Amino acid sequence: MSTYSVLFVCMGNICRSPTAHGVFRHRVRAEGLADVVAVDSAGTHNYHPNSPPDERSQLHAAKRGYDLSDLRARQIQAADFERHDLILVMDWENLDLIQAQCPTAHRHKVRRLTEFCLSNDKPVVPDPYYGGVNGFEHVLDLIEDACEGLLRHVRTHMVQR
Repeated sequence: MSTYSVLFVCMGNICRSPTAHGVFRHRVRAEGLADVVAVDSAGTHNYHPNSPPDERSQLHAAKRGYDLSDLRARQIQAADFERHDLILVMDWENLDLIQAQCPTAHRHKVRRLTEFCLSNDKPVVPDPYYGGVNGFEHVLDLIEDACEGLLRHVRTHMVQR
C-alpha cells in the first residue's frame, strides 16, 4: 500500500499547523496507520525558520496528550505541491496564498482543514497568536474535530487507491 501524505499550512508554522500536525500524527499512530500516512506542516511565510511551535501551542496540546516538541517551522516549498496528497490550510488568507503558488495540476489538493469538521461549522481555524488562553483551546477543539473527519477521509481515499 502506498503512503498517503497530508500537509497542514498556516502563516508562520508555529501555532495552528504544528498543532494540526501533532494532533493528526497522534491519531494516525493510535490507529496503527503511521506506516501508510505521512504528516507534515509548513508556513506560507518564513517568519520562524527551524523554530519549535509556540510555547502556548505546546502547553495546551500537551494538556490534551499531544507532543509537538520535535516539530520545527519551515516555509512551504514547490516540492510540497507534488509530494502531498492533501494540503490543508487554516484560513482564507492561507488559502489565497497557497492557491497562488500551487501549480494548476495540484490545486485539487488544496483545501481548508475545517472542511473535515464533523461537529463544528466554522469556516476557518483562527490564529490564536495574539489572543489569550481561550484562543489556543478553541484551535485545539476545531483541529481535533477536523482531524477525526480527516482520518475518515484518508481511510476512504486509501481504500480507493
